[in-house]
Amino acid sequence: MPSDASAAGLSARLRDLLADISVLPVLTVHAADDAVPLARALHDGGLKAVEITLRTAEALEAIGRIRRELPDVLVGAGTVNTPELMAAAADAGVAFAVSPGLTGGLVTASRHHDLPLLPGVATPSEAMVAANAGLGFLKLFPASAVGGVALLKALNGPLPDIHFCPTGGINASTYRDYLELPNVRCVGGSWMAPREALAKKDWSAVTRAAQEIVP
Repeated sequence: MPSDASAAGLSARLRDLLADISVLPVLTVHAADDAVPLARALHDGGLKAVEITLRTAEALEAIGRIRRELPDVLVGAGTVNTPELMAAAADAGVAFAVSPGLTGGLVTASRHHDLPLLPGVATPSEAMVAANAGLGFLKLFPASAVGGVALLKALNGPLPDIHFCPTGGINASTYRDYLELPNVRCVGGSWMAPREALAKKDWSAVTRAAQEIVP
């Protein structure tokens, strides 16, 4: 049944959901068996939320396992590029959806499924279009490629009511620079789950990397 939720209301709900989240791990899970130990390792290191990208055949199963076995972990779905993927994410029970861009179809699907959307933007015009649709909490993507900290500083003057979760090219050396900005609520990235650790299933290394992030 269609929801009567507004885009603005959903965006506000998302701000509340992520209010205590400064770093959002963005994870691409190729084997569902790795999902729970990976999310647990991050949680043990102090990171309480994860974004599982819908880029693999195992992603939805990974989301389901994390939700069943780690109820204290806030789970979102990433790479939600179509209304069909929005429906799949909603059926999987995620708390929010993330997309690299924004379309009218995604806004409609977000409202239909009562699922908060964090849409990607890369320019002032795109940010204004999103804000006019009621979305005031956005993902700057790909952050480092489109201007990073300098762009966000420039956007804060004319668009002070829009807040961002920059993602893309952010790493352990740069994420704090973003978090110092007044229009940044959190940052997304995958550096706390390095490929070599995942390949070796070295979950303790993931926990240590997470612990270095949390104040």
